[in-house]
This record gives sequence, structure tokens and C-alpha cells, in this order.
Amino acid sequence: MITYLRVNAEHAGFRELVHELDAFLAVINGTGNDFFSRLNHIEPLKQVVVACEGGRAIGCGAIKAYDEETMEVKRMFVRPGKRGQGIAAGVLEELERWSLELGYGRCILETAGALTDAIRLYTRNHYRAIPNYGPYEDVATSVCFEKRLV
Repeated sequence: MITYLRVNAEHAGFRELVHELDAFLAVINGTGNDFFSRLNHIEPLKQVVVACEGGRAIGCGAIKAYDEETMEVKRMFVRPGKRGQGIAAGVLEELERWSLELGYGRCILETAGALTDAIRLYTRNHYRAIPNYGPYEDVATSVCFEKRLV
């Protein structure tokens, strides 16, 4: 059974998953990885969801305030052997619920255009493509999405 825990960036399972995510993204991003690494520090993340199975962290995601109405979804990852089981969708749903509870009505996110499974996840969960925002404005490899929660 999968359980979804609300934690913060100090959670050991989250830190372990982010280490795996960073190694994966270093390959995907290649020479541009330094730029993305600067945007993905986990220390400021206070709202983190960790998916666990049998006490082991198998997936994660986080949100952080982008503006007064918007949460930005960060650090979405599911271990390769656990993909395709709805775990990422469960993490995303819990992050959206948490955003609403905190008074935010919109989520935005950035992903790499090469991550077709991630793009499929977001579109299946009613995210729509938007122009690249903030630090991703001029990044040709980035694809940005939003979802209105209310």
C-alpha cells in the first residue's frame, strides 16, 4: 500500500530521492545542468510530499510559493522501478490539495521537453502548457505548465 506523507525538506527519504533525481537530471540536462541546479535547492522547501511503500520512500514532490496566488511544483520524482503505477499522480494530487488548503488557487511547473513521461503526467492531470515563466523564459529545453485549482 502506498502512503503519502506531508513532510519538509529535512525528511531523509526525500533527500535520498532528490539525490537520485539530481543524478538523472544531470544526464538529461547535460551542459545546462549547472543552471537548473541553481534553481533546485531543497532547503527552502517546507511543503514536501513523499510517497512510501513498506516504509521506503519511492516518490516525491514539493511546492513552494511563487506569488500570492501560485504555488510552484518542484522536485517531482518516482524511482524507475515504481513508475507507471499512479504514484506521481498521487503525489501531484496531494500537492494540489495542500496548495488549496494554504489558500493558493494555481500551480505552475517547469519540466524538460525531453521528459515525455512527465509531460504526459501533467497533461493527463489537467495541466496546460503556458509560456515559459521567470528563470525559464529563455530556456528552449524547458516546457512550462499551469493548473487552476479553483
